[in-house]
Amino acid sequence: METTLLPVPLAPEISLHLADGRVGLFDGTGGAFSSDVPPPFWLFVWAGGQALARHVLDHPELVRGRTVLDVASGSGVAAIAAAKAGASEVTALDVDPLAVAAAARNASANGVTVGTRALDIADSDVAADVILAGDVFYTRTVADRMAERLRRAGRRGTRVLVGDPGRGYFPERLFTRVAEYVVPVPAALEESESLLTGIWEMRTTIATP
Repeated sequence: METTLLPVPLAPEISLHLADGRVGLFDGTGGAFSSDVPPPFWLFVWAGGQALARHVLDHPELVRGRTVLDVASGSGVAAIAAAKAGASEVTALDVDPLAVAAAARNASANGVTVGTRALDIADSDVAADVILAGDVFYTRTVADRMAERLRRAGRRGTRVLVGDPGRGYFPERLFTRVAEYVVPVPAALEESESLLTGIWEMRTTIATP
């Protein structure tokens, strides 16, 4: 699908190669969506990633001089924000090789250096000072595996920041909300023109449910 280099609505300091705002996720598959082919999430900039990018740009001390992982990175928007904010090393991870390629292309368009790896973070043990995760709790299976991986990282002392616009499987009890943003989104994706999106930090002590 053809893309256009466009500014991110909530973080216009960053521009990404994106699908037309009138296009939905299924349209981006060219009609070939199937369960064994990842949908092209990277064609869009989702609310959680936008909010994370804005938060990191406004609070560069969170990442400055630190190593950062953007997990399930999609377009790479949070990774690019971290690089712009002065992180010492940034890596964008995604299970979809096309997303990895998109993140690299977008980083180049923004004049920053971002490493990329085609990797499922839930099956790996990659270390970093800070993990950023935007919009990763969209199905039960993904949410359960991602939550466990993020908890392991948190127990090792990694700072975990999540951007979530109220997805149904977000494990709120594991996190403390530190900020909120009203994020412009394409109505073709979300059936809304904006989403209230929280920035959540993983708690160091988790209460028993």
